[in-house]
Amino acid sequence: MRFLHTMLRVGNLQRSIDFYTQVLGMKLLRTSENPDYKYTLAFVGYGTNPEHAELELTYNWGVESYEMGTAFGHIALGVPDAYVACEKIKAAGGNVTREAGPVKGGSTVIAFVTDPDGYKIELIQRAEYAEGAGLR
Repeated sequence: MRFLHTMLRVGNLQRSIDFYTQVLGMKLLRTSENPDYKYTLAFVGYGTNPEHAELELTYNWGVESYEMGTAFGHIALGVPDAYVACEKIKAAGGNVTREAGPVKGGSTVIAFVTDPDGYKIELIQRAEYAEGAGLR
């Protein structure tokens, strides 16, 4: 088995595509529209299946927001330097909700960013992601 993608429902597809591509450095991989069922999909990521998991952004036509609920926590991204990633995200207009620093009770450096729909993205500093990472 292999992790293929995670789906997020978004209220404004272009705003979300812009965030994930321009702020987090992902690529828009493909889009598809289904007029019969009134939804549009956009897949973004740092690479394509099956080598990389993707993020599916689903826009249900006419639905501008969703209740977040209490079950979903966050998406995690490995970054080579969380401090630098936070500065770049802020410079690109992104919302850093927890600045880079050690996790409570540990030494791993993390940060949190919130996307335009309120989804949380954790940045985890990992030296092995220095090559090929979208957030340098």
